[in-house]
Amino acid sequence: MESQPLFILLCSEQHEKLQMAAMMAAVAAVSERKVFVFVSMGAIVPFGKSTEDSKRYQGGAFSDLMIEKKVPDAIDLFKQGKMLGDLTMVPCSMVMGIMDWKLSDLVEDLFDEAIGLTQFLSDAETGQLVTL
Repeated sequence: MESQPLFILLCSEQHEKLQMAAMMAAVAAVSERKVFVFVSMGAIVPFGKSTEDSKRYQGGAFSDLMIEKKVPDAIDLFKQGKMLGDLTMVPCSMVMGIMDWKLSDLVEDLFDEAIGLTQFLSDAETGQLVTL
């Protein structure tokens, strides 16, 4: 039996939430489950090409601990999920407009077309939706 697709609505820039979204997406994708990640609000900032590594992740003590222990980078996990499974990442078109960004302003080889929330939620009706 084929599993339901996993839809992740990522809207927080907090390191812990980005990390959890990346781990969920990568594991599901390599487990042959379709995954769709919609990146909106402040969550888009860490994916900016021009975002400095030292400012990419914001969080509390656990964020500092993940960095100190060299936990696999969230962006690298998303890339692995995309490379090894069926993972689609889309930025929110409204947020891209607010930021005055184009797809070329985001981390390379990670994002597909920008879409709106209405389309994402409509697509998500066919699967399991998680918000982080």
